[in-house]
Amino acid sequence: MDRLLAGREYAGHLTDADLGLLASLSGDPAAAPSLRGDPEALLRLLEHPGLFRAVSGPGDMPTGGAAASPFLVFTAFVQRAAAELASMDHVPERTGPRQRVPLFDAPALRDFLAAPGRRLFLAELLASFTRVASGRYRTRAGGRTRTRRFSELDPVRLAGLLDAVPQAERPGVYRRLGDVTLFLTGVFPDYATSHALGPVDAARLLRAAALPASQRERVASTPAIELWEHLGARWYRAARDLAPAATARITVVGEVADRFQQARRVLNHVTDRYLFPGGNPWFPLPGS
Repeated sequence: MDRLLAGREYAGHLTDADLGLLASLSGDPAAAPSLRGDPEALLRLLEHPGLFRAVSGPGDMPTGGAAASPFLVFTAFVQRAAAELASMDHVPERTGPRQRVPLFDAPALRDFLAAPGRRLFLAELLASFTRVASGRYRTRAGGRTRTRRFSELDPVRLAGLLDAVPQAERPGVYRRLGDVTLFLTGVFPDYATSHALGPVDAARLLRAAALPASQRERVASTPAIELWEHLGARWYRAARDLAPAATARITVVGEVADRFQQARRVLNHVTDRYLFPGGNPWFPLPGS
């Protein structure tokens, strides 16, 4: 996704108040209405070093001021991460609750964030989970109709939709399965690893990811975070491969599939540095 297209996509998410806040960074508040039609100028302001401070609450702790939508706040977080990683050589990796080891992969994370389409992808992902969808659906098995529940924060139940929706809707379910896997491992990694999948649920998800039966046992025995990464990448690839058209957006989904670990680790950085230092005002807790 090139910069101009990314700028137009950003414009579609931003509120008028967001544009006013961004225009104030340029010193010309009257320019706010024109930003929707000027994607290059909009991107420059989204990359402005003052944006993070502009959406910060008291004490420079980003909590989303009245003028900033959640999407703009998350955009500021992702842009801040890109700026910070530009001068880092290693980033902590979680090896357990409250345990960190340095991984010298900051250059790879910088490269992931260099693409404006991938930065947009992460901001959209975070904004999409500020409200979590749940509900019921009907499925028929053994001559009986059953009602089942799903939640966007429960990959096992969400995967059940694959057997209930028409073929044309499966790419969307695969995309959301990839999203929830990236979200949980990126924002709630301790939960994702401490609530590791049991054998039955792991087998169910590996089948839903269309992993060949000959590989399931090996993948299921890998560490929890590696299992989640494998599942998330496969679901994003399925969404890309089954999409009716190869759009710029679905191309980015494929890029994230190929670099799922980097996307996850960028979100770990965003979470540790900006999301939760002062609590969690943004997301419902998994399992709550």
